[in-house]
Parts: sequence; structure tokens; C-alpha cells
Amino acid sequence: MLDSHPDVAVPPETGFLGPCSKLKDQGESLRLQFFQVVTNYPPESPGWQDFQIPEGLFMERLMEIRPFTVSAGIRAFYQLYAARFGKPRWGDKTPLYCMQLEPIEALLPEAHFVHIVRDGRDVALSLRATWFSPGSDVETLAAHWCHWVSTARRQGIERKHYLEISYEQLILDTRRVLERICRFLDLGYNDSMLRYYERVPDRLQEHKGRFRRDGTAIVTQEQRLRQQVQTIRAPDPSRVFAWKEAMGNEERLRFDAIAGGVLKDFGFELRR
Repeated sequence: MLDSHPDVAVPPETGFLGPCSKLKDQGESLRLQFFQVVTNYPPESPGWQDFQIPEGLFMERLMEIRPFTVSAGIRAFYQLYAARFGKPRWGDKTPLYCMQLEPIEALLPEAHFVHIVRDGRDVALSLRATWFSPGSDVETLAAHWCHWVSTARRQGIERKHYLEISYEQLILDTRRVLERICRFLDLGYNDSMLRYYERVPDRLQEHKGRFRRDGTAIVTQEQRLRQQVQTIRAPDPSRVFAWKEAMGNEERLRFDAIAGGVLKDFGFELRR
């Protein structure tokens, strides 16, 4: 939705901000290390091709930064990406970053974090069908959801700019929630965000397959596109609290045994 705003560009998942935050060298060595980390992340199956930025252009831009800092290098990456679309602002939607808010803010003090929280039972049912699911048993899925949303909130409340958004409200009252997000981001609201699904098919072409160094596939482009299928559709109210029909009573009780306290902390009902 934010990527559909005329001023904002959001790339496919990056993931390299965590590793970048740990770089300690200085000068030219730091510049080269940074370049290698960003263009070869993740090491087992680099995803640089998703961003469609020539490596030579990226290095040229990094060479202009003097003295070089990791923070300036990160901003240069996002600036180059946004420039592909003639946009002045950028964002990121990497789920892993909900575990890394503190180091990201240390690198980018201007960062604004938007944490979208969905009922964990719906998350479990959705996540179970993906290639990157942590497991299929409900206990693993419940513990996974608890850890991620609790870590994001714990780190988020200590950040300068942090906003929690309800997934359910975003689906059921999309415009009002987007207006709230725009105010938080000091971004003028634009109705094009409501029509995000019209441009998503073209945008998803950036999501290439991911392959190991030996050429074997971790995930194909077709699998990644299936993973994103909901983004080519308008918000679907049937996906709000779908667990009430899709999750059996026995499995729900097992989920609640692990995650009941966190569900209540985030304002979700427990069905008795």
C-alpha cells in the first residue's frame, strides 16, 4: 500500500541491515565490506537481483560517500532504489526486522517503525502453508508468533518512532488506518494506496527465484508469487478472524495454551 504512494518506494525484502549493523572496520575496508554484505545477502542465496540496481552503479555511489559510514551507505542503497521510480522516499517490509529495531534505529535514527499485528491464530494458519514456515505443528507456530510480536513491541516502545497497527482494522477500515499511518510518517495521504492491487502484478516481477551457490533452488519465482497472491487483490474481510471457522477446537486450545497470554496482551479474544 505504501509503495503505491507517489512519494514512496518499497523494495522486496532486504535482510542485510542486521549484518550491516555489525560491521566494525573503517575507511576503504569498511566500504568494501559493506558492498560485499549488501550485494551478497543472504550468503547462501544472494537476492541482489531483486533490486535491479547494477553493482557498478551502487559501488560508484558508495565511492562518493566521504568519509564512508554504514548509515550513509544504507541510505545510498534506498535512494538508488527509490530513484528507479522517481520517488523521494523509501521504506522496507522485511519481517525479520521486527527482531532488530534497536540496531536499525542506531544506524538510521530517522527510521519510523510500523508494526502490523494480526491475530496469531490466523497467522499460524497462513504461515503453515508457506515454504518458510518454522513448522507445521500448532505449538511451534504459536511460540513463533509470540516471540516475534512480543519482541517487536518490547523493542518498539523504546524507539523514538513506533506505531502499532491492527491487521484486522487495516482490512476492515483501510482508508482510516492508512490516514493514521501517513500522519505518523509525515506523509500526505493519497488514494492511490487504496488501489495498490492494480500495480502489484508489475511490481512483483522483481521477486526472482532464490538459488544456492550450486544452482539448486531454495524458492522459485513461481513460489514467491504464490506467496504474494493476496497482494494482487483488494482487502478481503473474510481473512479477518478466519481462524474461527478454519481452526478446529482442539488445535485452538493447543494454540491458546502457548499464546493465550500474548493474545490477551494484544487485545485478541480467547474463545472458551
